[in-house]
Amino acid sequence: MARNLTDLAKERGIRYFLISYTDLFGAQRAKLVPSAAIADMQQGGAGFAGFATWLDLTPAHPDLFGLPDPDAVIQLPWQKDVAWVPADCVMESKLVDQAPRTVLKKIVEEATSKYGLYVKTGVEAEFFLVGQDGVSVADPKDNATKPCYDQQALMRRYDVISEICDYMLELGWQPYQNDHEDAIGQFEMNWSYADALVTADRHSFFKFMVRSIAEKHGFRATFMPKPFPTLTGSGCHVHVSVWDKDGKINKFHDESNEIGLSEQGYHFLGGIMKHAEALAAITNPTVNSYKRINAPRTVSGATWSPNTVTWTGNNRTHMVRVPGKGRFELRLPDGAANPYLLQAVIIAVGIDGIKTKADPGKRYDIDMYQLGHTVTDAPKLPLNLLDALRAFDKNEPLKEALGSQFSAAYLKMKHQEWNSYTAHFSQWERDNTLDI
Repeated sequence: MARNLTDLAKERGIRYFLISYTDLFGAQRAKLVPSAAIADMQQGGAGFAGFATWLDLTPAHPDLFGLPDPDAVIQLPWQKDVAWVPADCVMESKLVDQAPRTVLKKIVEEATSKYGLYVKTGVEAEFFLVGQDGVSVADPKDNATKPCYDQQALMRRYDVISEICDYMLELGWQPYQNDHEDAIGQFEMNWSYADALVTADRHSFFKFMVRSIAEKHGFRATFMPKPFPTLTGSGCHVHVSVWDKDGKINKFHDESNEIGLSEQGYHFLGGIMKHAEALAAITNPTVNSYKRINAPRTVSGATWSPNTVTWTGNNRTHMVRVPGKGRFELRLPDGAANPYLLQAVIIAVGIDGIKTKADPGKRYDIDMYQLGHTVTDAPKLPLNLLDALRAFDKNEPLKEALGSQFSAAYLKMKHQEWNSYTAHFSQWERDNTLDI
């Protein structure tokens, strides 16, 4: 039985609830509801005008209601009288099929009920700490050519990083490491893997938390994939494994296999490889995303992002690597990925891979940064968002798996975004074509 939010408020001293949903573009939308009114909201939801957010709705649509999930409440560690609660979008008593959390929940239900797949995932969320202007890193002393794991730079931002990590410890997320990443001003924080929906909720809250704590300290946090042209971009690598119903037996693990991956694991991986070009429309959802995965070599010497559909063992230069037995890491997604759609699309292509017994293809054990030009039989990832959207639109099995209403809405809204981008006049155009 779902917990009673009114009782929870009394037990924990919660005065307000942030009833929050995530729209198609990954933006979090919320109503701040006093605990005295939460009983009604738990029954009927908080009302929104869906058209006012990034959903494919019009002003003529009925009210959109965010129905809070009481089992997923997170009390804000830095503002304990407020609790964040993810919501499912409902309209006229029916779930809104295009809403990202609904898409994920349907995929998770299908994976478990039809195929007995209990997918567990972990994310590696990378972000930059920048000044309030957004054009320079927050720490002017953070200027090394090889800044990855820079001890001094990490400790200069100890106030921000330790506060966030302490909160994750308090929430029971089991964080296990924090580091300065490969670009100046860039950080990564890791916490333990969990069921896909739990990971998505935590990922969504993490982005909110990081931005909030950065602002508290006078900085700005961005998950933008490529905020600086010559620096390494921010990825969001996803580690994937599948377990039995009790979460005790890893069904991707095969001790007799050379890299410890079971037949089912190979087929799931095959689905990832098979649908990679269309997958990018979800895992790399912005114009800026393709400046990361198609970037030239950065100041540090490597982009740490793929541009070709290849997989390998424990080798970070490919789109997918198998770093340990019973799991693999998808290195394609970036910081702009919608936390719910990211999990949903990975499970969707994995299910298709298992259904069709997909072959992941040749395993490459080469350095793709040095020898990638020698790989001529593997597809290239899309060069831009439009190419990715076209690949997604042509992929009928993936659109069907994610839901026809979601797919139509997502493609419509993302094409509008692309058209807005192409209508924008840039400084590059003025610099290079003004005198033609």
